[in-house]
Amino acid sequence: MIDSHCHLDISAFALDRAAVIARATAAGVTGMLVPAIRPDTWPALGNVAAEFAGAGVRVAFGVHPQIVPELAPHETTLSASVDAFCAAVVAADAAAVQGGASPMVAIGECGLDGGTAQPELQEQLFRVQLRAARQLRLPVVVHVLRAHHRAPVIMREERVHEVGGIMHSYSGGPDLVPVYRDLGLAFSFAGPVTFAGSRRPLGAAVVVPDDLLLIETDAPDQAPVPHRGTRSEPAHVVHTLAAIAHARGVAPATLAALTVANTLRVLPAWSPAPRIA
Repeated sequence: MIDSHCHLDISAFALDRAAVIARATAAGVTGMLVPAIRPDTWPALGNVAAEFAGAGVRVAFGVHPQIVPELAPHETTLSASVDAFCAAVVAADAAAVQGGASPMVAIGECGLDGGTAQPELQEQLFRVQLRAARQLRLPVVVHVLRAHHRAPVIMREERVHEVGGIMHSYSGGPDLVPVYRDLGLAFSFAGPVTFAGSRRPLGAAVVVPDDLLLIETDAPDQAPVPHRGTRSEPAHVVHTLAAIAHARGVAPATLAALTVANTLRVLPAWSPAPRIA
């Protein structure tokens, strides 16, 4: 399995990061994508990638829309220039290279959050990151929450289909699956598909085309049943996998192989390819 979205670099894992990753490996997780939250955390993220590259940790560098109101002035300056953003990303990646292999496989986490302030700056940063992804020829990891009326418009204008990417912890429901599919994006699902009465994400997970389906934890958030209410971690992705497999009427092992293959196709810079477990 690959956990296509987890935040192993943040303080929630500071005391037991190695143990968390060991538990993930024991559970059959052979790859973990860790997207960035803000520029100031990129160096620490690179250190995590370098230390745990052998466990399948790969990264994306970007700016999370929910952090936009908290950004320092030197971080927001990256919104003014695609070239500056690309240069900062390339430098962060170079610092994390181990044995000649780059850990960077995407740009992100980027996007729009309707519950977060400063929508204009959110959009400006989103556009810069989409343009940087095209310039660097990397896919994007996209967060969209309560902004499905606006995000597809921006992504269409910024030609996201040229690089593709992942709708992380997809919240748009079944009706919007064709919209994001036609933008060239895959769909990743987290713990909410295991929640009782959570019809919208599970309904979407059922109708997503086979070749666009991914799984994640969004650790430390969105812990699945039976861990709901606690800190999530990559080992818990097995519960998300089981819920989606049951809903789609396939064996978990079959879905695990499918989602690994999909993740590697959507993120072609991922090397070496994780084994299927």
